[in-house]
Amino acid sequence: MRILLAEDDKELNTTLAYQLEMAGFSVDSCLDGEEALFYGEQNIYDVILLDRMLPHMEGTDILTSLRKNGITAPIILITALGALSDKVAGLDLGADDYLVKPFAFEELLARIRCVTRRPHTLTDLETLNVADITWQTTDCKLTGPSGSCTLSKREAALLEALLRSYGQTLTRQTLLLKVWGPESDVEDGNLDNYIHFLRRRLQITGSILQIKTIRGIGYSLQEK
Repeated sequence: MRILLAEDDKELNTTLAYQLEMAGFSVDSCLDGEEALFYGEQNIYDVILLDRMLPHMEGTDILTSLRKNGITAPIILITALGALSDKVAGLDLGADDYLVKPFAFEELLARIRCVTRRPHTLTDLETLNVADITWQTTDCKLTGPSGSCTLSKREAALLEALLRSYGQTLTRQTLLLKVWGPESDVEDGNLDNYIHFLRRRLQITGSILQIKTIRGIGYSLQEK
């Protein structure tokens, strides 16, 4: 799962990014409102953690702009403003949740679990069940009817992106951004190599799932 963290307190930003990565997330972090809007508009994040008071552009303005541009990723506003009116205003603008500083990291994880629940796919932050396979995010372990295997970090990120968009077509650009990040100079051919690796992994598990090439567009995880 890829998370965007927009928090201008450098110490808090560093701490949260580290904790989230230790919890198994891929994290892109920024300290500036304009950067937060730029990253958010890439539409590659599963969750956006957005500080309400950011330099150059406030979190509420970023939230409004993202929603107007069709970005539907869950957004959790993080702020020191804890008045009921502030919470209501943030939620009315399109936030999915509102977390007041200071907070325990365990509470943040609980909020992330809450806003990312999806029927039929998400069991919790550590396990994804799709069709006949189980994906354990913390162990990077894929299990199917005929066996299991462990994936590399890059394979894991690519598989999770496909699992969370099961049945949908993801463009090549979207997958490159989700797996390698918006600042990576990765070559386009690397994606094809990792798709090949994942197809072999699915065969090992005996799954009915396949990664189908959508010519000229990208890839889709589907049943055979």
